[in-house]
Amino acid sequence: MKRLLDCSASDFRKMDGKQLKRAIQASEGRVIVAEVIGEFAPLYPAVTNAELAAAFGADLLLLNWFDVFRPAVNGVDVNEPDHIVERLKQLTGRPVGVNLEPVDPNAKQLEELASLPKGRRATAESLQQAKRLGVDFICLTGNPKTGVTNDEIVKAIETARSILGEDTLIIAGKMHAAGVAGETGGGIVTEEVVMRFIRAGADVVLMPAPGTVPGVTLDKTEKLVRVAHEHGALVMLTIGTSQEGADEHTIRQIALAGKMAGADLHHIGDAGYHGIAVPENIMAYSIAIRGKRHTYIRMARSPLR
Repeated sequence: MKRLLDCSASDFRKMDGKQLKRAIQASEGRVIVAEVIGEFAPLYPAVTNAELAAAFGADLLLLNWFDVFRPAVNGVDVNEPDHIVERLKQLTGRPVGVNLEPVDPNAKQLEELASLPKGRRATAESLQQAKRLGVDFICLTGNPKTGVTNDEIVKAIETARSILGEDTLIIAGKMHAAGVAGETGGGIVTEEVVMRFIRAGADVVLMPAPGTVPGVTLDKTEKLVRVAHEHGALVMLTIGTSQEGADEHTIRQIALAGKMAGADLHHIGDAGYHGIAVPENIMAYSIAIRGKRHTYIRMARSPLR
């Protein structure tokens, strides 16, 4: 098994969820996940936001606001919408995943919540459709104002594992409160929550990176990461708080804090511009955690390899 750092598009095409997890683990905290919104007009119309994120060093691409029953990526033309994920993988040479949101109808609201289409909700039906679309990984999380709770994430992990088996990597957790009272700041994730996610079947536990959410410190995060690792799970530390649009110095601080905390995957969100991080921040994050050598190789490696 190659470490993900050394993988090309042809390697990714052969991987199932277990193999992808091992490739990430072997990379020792040097994997970048970039979130993009395909539904929005791309930053530059000549290429998709996914292609732009890949060009600036992203290893994995995570589609946000993606309706699995109405699949669309602005800038990708296909005859059959169900082939759009496969086409995006061909264009970028990267594994592609989608966010699905475990909305809790009984969530205690911190703010007025949005209503989501069924294609963005984490249900058995949407998970089956995501599998048909050929995604490489699923991320069970919540956007702002969605009412996603940790309790519903646990249920969604169990449903996802029963439907996807071991073929698809499952990432789960919250980047921020998602509009829910009682799951804010340092209380978004606890050791108990980490263990519940792992017992339910998550391959990767998602939690905010130090410095992105009030009260989420390096010390607290490192302890939670250690718990996840001791029980066989990987950890993705996230920037889901619009800091993907901050200055590069801030990005480097978050990156190094995440590395010190023990992150296996480093996530950067899609709100730097409209549907993508500031591209230079993807590259700055990458250089901070793995240097120019691996960053430039990932940026330059052709999807035909």
